[in-house]
Amino acid sequence: MKLKNSIICFLLVILSGFAMAQSSGTAKFGYVDTDYILSQIPEYKAAQSELDKTSVQWQKEIETKYSEIDKLYKAYQADAILLTDEMKKKRENEIVNKEKEAKDLQKSRFGVDGELFKKRQELVKPIQDKVYNAIKAVAEKSGLGFILDKSGQVSILYANSKYDKSDDVLVFLGYKK
Repeated sequence: MKLKNSIICFLLVILSGFAMAQSSGTAKFGYVDTDYILSQIPEYKAAQSELDKTSVQWQKEIETKYSEIDKLYKAYQADAILLTDEMKKKRENEIVNKEKEAKDLQKSRFGVDGELFKKRQELVKPIQDKVYNAIKAVAEKSGLGFILDKSGQVSILYANSKYDKSDDVLVFLGYKK
């Protein structure tokens, strides 16, 4: 609840700052809905569809591997009484190795820098860059200082650097640029 109140307060401060800048004539701002924009672009829909298909295919492949591991484990449990210590160790190692292979495959496909991430970068990033460049062009053409994105969390997509007061804040705090 505190986090929600903090976010609301932060947004109110930002919006009031924008309102003051708007009323004094120093900066104008606008907003876009990137979810809506992207949903209207056929190339984006095609890229998302391809990513979804690939993701489902890879997930099925991984689930199949885990299903095989489960079968091996159940067979091991059923046979454990009849196995020698050496045979038990061999089958346990086989199960552990298969689990490691499955986890490694899952990580390589869906991990932070996995194949799905790379494929998303390859297919979606050019479209996102195109949208960002269009937002920047519209902002500059319209004389806007800021463009906010209303989809998801409110974020600034474009800010004219002449309104950046970061160096002024550093100087005020006693630091040199």
